[in-house]
Amino acid sequence: MFAFLRRALVVSVVNPVRVAQPAALALSRPLSFLAQMAEAVEQKIADGKSRHEDRKRQKQDRYNGAVKKRKWEDPPADPDAVRNFDPASRVKKRKCIILMGYSGVNYFGMQRNPGTKTIEEELLVAMLKNEWISDEAFKQPQQIQFQRAARTDKGVSAATQVVSIKLPENLDIAGLNKDLPEQIRVFAVKRVTKGFNSKSNCDARTYTYTLPTVAFAAHDEEVSVETYRAPEDRIQKVQETLKLFEGTKNFHNFTSRKEFIDPSVKRFIMSFECEAPFVPEGTTVEFATIKIKGQSFMLHQIRKMVGLTLAVVRGLTPPETIMKAFEETRYGVPTAPGLGLVLSRIHYEKYNVRYGADGCHETLDFEQEQDQIQSFFREHIASTIVKTELAERSMVEWLETLPLHSYEPREEGEEWRGKRKADDEGDDDDE
Repeated sequence: MFAFLRRALVVSVVNPVRVAQPAALALSRPLSFLAQMAEAVEQKIADGKSRHEDRKRQKQDRYNGAVKKRKWEDPPADPDAVRNFDPASRVKKRKCIILMGYSGVNYFGMQRNPGTKTIEEELLVAMLKNEWISDEAFKQPQQIQFQRAARTDKGVSAATQVVSIKLPENLDIAGLNKDLPEQIRVFAVKRVTKGFNSKSNCDARTYTYTLPTVAFAAHDEEVSVETYRAPEDRIQKVQETLKLFEGTKNFHNFTSRKEFIDPSVKRFIMSFECEAPFVPEGTTVEFATIKIKGQSFMLHQIRKMVGLTLAVVRGLTPPETIMKAFEETRYGVPTAPGLGLVLSRIHYEKYNVRYGADGCHETLDFEQEQDQIQSFFREHIASTIVKTELAERSMVEWLETLPLHSYEPREEGEEWRGKRKADDEGDDDDE
């Protein structure tokens, strides 16, 4: 239309119509207006095209096909470096898991906590030194989607812990382990799916609790820690008591600051059993390991389950107390020491069924790493638990407080602490 107006104006100039002077002046005004309007519209179109070209150039500068959907990073200040800067040369990161183990006796838990000695702090420092992560990722691990499978707390160890994280390829695990304390060991790094989360994709967790079998003796029985050997009937009583916890139960009495009506206190315990007693090499004290598998656990839950089990086995309260503790009434449940608690295994059955055989991802059953895991467990976890218990006798001292405990309903807000100050830091907190 605007081109037509321009042609009309040209024709009117070349072949002017012979009209009276007043009429010609009258026609010149609308023709001048049309010309101005056409020029203004054309300028607007030209400006629009210019803005479009500017946006297109900016987009080409900001994105590159080799690094699509990732914003352009500010190039170096050096002009030579700017000319040679290639976005495609940046390190490409993929979602992985770190399979690791650690003895937590001398640490304040797994989770990073400024000013305290934690497992995560040691791991992040070593990864930064070995250039697995950047300075920014070290300061803010969420940038690389850092997530642990379970948040073990003060003094709690892990034979198998899983961390999901974005990492570069071709990593030197042996080099990383050289910069880690001997109490912490990385067993493997495995590729996983882009949206994998070590915590939310976990189907179940298995914990173990190792303790001297003298804890199974009757409370009024005179026994020696060094010479006591649990008879078969005592082990059987332990097994029967542990079975009372299996299934879906309300564990509001086995954690802190949770109400009976809170949906999160209902947890599913798949199995709870005691393995055969054993005498560690170089000692005369008999130990036993209790193993528990469940979907997830709350703060203090496992230690309280072990604590109430020992109270029943030692004859301080009847088995019915356990069943009453699943009801609405508030009970003060004793909390066993944290020393013997170990995160033994993380389970990813559903993930393995869906992705384990797709040819791109590895199964997360950790069978290939079992020799490493068991060797590390024996050398740095089991031996440390035994040595520390024999030296500090934390379980024996705690057993002395059990008769002081009231196994009757308590008032809201009342908390029994016995002779020893309760450990408020918690333990197997997976939430």
